Amino acid sequence: MKTVFVTVGTTSFDELIETVTTSETVQAIKARGYERLVLQVGRGSVLPAADSCPHITLEAFRFKDSIAEDVKQADLVISHAGAGSCLEAMGAGKSLLVVVNDKLMNNHQLELAQRLHQDSHLLYCTCSTLTETLRTMDLSVLQPFLPGQPEKFANFLDNALGVQ
Repeated sequence: MKTVFVTVGTTSFDELIETVTTSETVQAIKARGYERLVLQVGRGSVLPAADSCPHITLEAFRFKDSIAEDVKQADLVISHAGAGSCLEAMGAGKSLLVVVNDKLMNNHQLELAQRLHQDSHLLYCTCSTLTETLRTMDLSVLQPFLPGQPEKFANFLDNALGVQ
């Protein structure tokens, strides 16, 4: 069963969870052939019920010791732009769509998402453009991010975030 896994990490990003479970977004997900939607909602106040999205299998949880199995089973990962979540999805070789939380102040998520997008490792959008991005995205343009080089990722983050 083709699966979309959505993660917000340890944060709260209710706007993403609310947006991804709207009927319009679920329709866009279904139109791409996905049949299952798994949500990791973190500290957020929104925890959708299994029957809240008709026509798609929905599972939601707050936290697990590890989301590695959820990432492994996913055909598409939709994530907040946290470095750890991005690295886990890219390291697992998964297609990654990052949703930047544009409501955060002093937000370095956008710089990280833009840089990883420039290098064709992920696609990114905001909650307001998520549905349209799902409708029009071309996952075939994504290039693997080679795992096993943590120092390269650390340098990459330093450069992307302007830390020298």
